[in-house]
Amino acid sequence: MVYPAEEGGFFTRVPLLPGCGSQGETIEEALQNTREAIECHLCALRDDGQELPTEGPSFQGRIAVTL
Repeated sequence: MVYPAEEGGFFTRVPLLPGCGSQGETIEEALQNTREAIECHLCALRDDGQELPTEGPSFQGRIAVTL
């Protein structure tokens, strides 16, 4: 999920991975940083011997907004 940050830019949260998210100056940067955060989060879970989540109530999409 992508949200606008009060101070500018955007931040993200990954509902399937509590505590996982990132930020960026643009939506694209926030999403790229989030991909990296997800990879790190999953590697940490694996290294700790925890089960990796395989599904959840999520979807992927892109929207364009014109003001």
